[in-house]
Amino acid sequence: MPILRLPPQLINQIAAGEVVGRPASAVKELVENSLDAGSARITVEVEQGGLKRLRVIDDGVGIPRDELPLALERHATSKITSLDDLERVMSLGFRGEALPSIAAVSRLTLTSRRRDVERAWSVTVDDQSQVEQPRPAAGSAGTEVDVRDLFYNTPARRKFMRSEKTEFSHIDRVMRSLALSRFGVGFTLLHNQREIFQLPVAVKTEEQEQRLVDLLGKDFVDHALYLEHQVADLSIRGWIGLPTYSRGQSDQQYLFINDRLIQDKLLSHAVRQAYVDVLYHGRYPAYVLYLTMDPALVDVNVHPAKQEVRLRDGRAVYDFLRQSLKRALAEAKAGAPTRGIEDVSPSTAFVSQRPPINNDWSNRGYGSSPGEYRQQGLSLQVAEALPAYLGASQINDPFTAARPNDAAIPPLGYALAQLHGVYIVAQNAQGMILVDMHAAHERIVYEGLKQDLDQGGVSVQPLLVPVPVTLSPVEAKAVEDWRETLLNLGLDLDLTGPQSAVVRTVPVLLASADPARLARDVLSDLITYGVSDRVVGNIHGMLSSMACHGAVRAHRRLDIAEMNALLRDMERTERSGQCNHGRPTWVAIDMISLDKLFLRGR
Repeated sequence: MPILRLPPQLINQIAAGEVVGRPASAVKELVENSLDAGSARITVEVEQGGLKRLRVIDDGVGIPRDELPLALERHATSKITSLDDLERVMSLGFRGEALPSIAAVSRLTLTSRRRDVERAWSVTVDDQSQVEQPRPAAGSAGTEVDVRDLFYNTPARRKFMRSEKTEFSHIDRVMRSLALSRFGVGFTLLHNQREIFQLPVAVKTEEQEQRLVDLLGKDFVDHALYLEHQVADLSIRGWIGLPTYSRGQSDQQYLFINDRLIQDKLLSHAVRQAYVDVLYHGRYPAYVLYLTMDPALVDVNVHPAKQEVRLRDGRAVYDFLRQSLKRALAEAKAGAPTRGIEDVSPSTAFVSQRPPINNDWSNRGYGSSPGEYRQQGLSLQVAEALPAYLGASQINDPFTAARPNDAAIPPLGYALAQLHGVYIVAQNAQGMILVDMHAAHERIVYEGLKQDLDQGGVSVQPLLVPVPVTLSPVEAKAVEDWRETLLNLGLDLDLTGPQSAVVRTVPVLLASADPARLARDVLSDLITYGVSDRVVGNIHGMLSSMACHGAVRAHRRLDIAEMNALLRDMERTERSGQCNHGRPTWVAIDMISLDKLFLRGR
């Protein structure tokens, strides 16, 4: 066949196949145009999942009458004029393909009015993709794009559309991501004349967190850390979910670069690495993050829908993102308020539960209402538990006998008892604390092992008498193959026969553990990993396994001094809010919640 020029309508329909995959794609392109126009309020009206009608209304700068037909031509844009503009583009759209592509597969009407003129003007695209002459129209300052019968002239594409419910669910997700990208813009979404959400402009932190509540749910904000961090021209801010607030799918992951939502495998991996030893297996972290950098370091012109980017120095951005999140998560110590890092304002979320507004629960006037009987509090108080702890403890912590409302009481309070040999029951200024002692000690040991490793290797404790251990042939071979790795982990194993060895050293932090059992557990991990590069890549995982094997076991009886020492260690240890497997190490129940359980005050 001879080479022929394609007709303009077919060219636009081909372009539409790349840009407008479904109604949600059209919504994204149109709303991004509204954002680029400096809009403060954007309304999106959808009918029948967007296939019947899409209407986007904004209060942006508007389009002059003479430029309305030009706006519907391909590669016509006001956003770039040179290669320099393209290399530093900050606008969401810049190719000039969205409007003509949408018009090629729909019945489109474009109406706009500049703020400095009295009358709006409108243009319509006919069935032959011809733009009619502008005509006067009613309309306020800004732009309205009315898209009807999407894909009416491309029946093959329309057959691939899903149900109305499914198509609208895609629109809803697009709108939520756009609303998260710009807190300074108000958004309204309607489907079949029913309001889905109406979001006011959010400038203050509490207003922004309310938008997060409206879009992602209250649980996200209640279990999120707020962070801000900057190094040179790279800065990051936003909210990251605590490891205990993990998801079964990646449905609450939003990463924006210069206010553009992106999907980048490298940066997604950086986030996963930040959560690597605090997240439960098979779970996904939740986050809303805003990464800002020099636009010249980001190439956004690599994907028709502009969802993927290419970074000039991807490794530097990767390390910055991973370390920023890792440091923020490290601050989530048990009992500590969730804070960001460096010059960070605190979030209103707390690691376990938000504290009550009135923390002074010892003077709340039980039984003060005339004619009302309330059960009196139990006699056992924190001050009575302190002398036993202070007298028995070998640790010179600067604690003094304190009333329950004294600010000197530590966040995790003081231990009162041990429950079934598994949980520590403690009392703090707000109410009751329950601690899983094995999970908490596991994290403490693990962080100690990592710190030793980072400072030049695991500190070792020579055994006065080497401990013999019986091995299988496979385990004996592993001792030979992994000799250097075992030494780096603090285990000195010497073979004494074909199926026997002795343990000469163990990590200092695990000096009380069973050396033979510890050696077999570590050898099992080495045999499972199979190759040396995998072991090196998972060395923290191996330290985690060692910590698990060496942590205090359930059903071991602890005295008050030991329990309080564990609580203090938790408060000092990074990431102590969850164990090495991502499970919570403690929970708090404040007095208000306890009162509700017993119907007090009703």
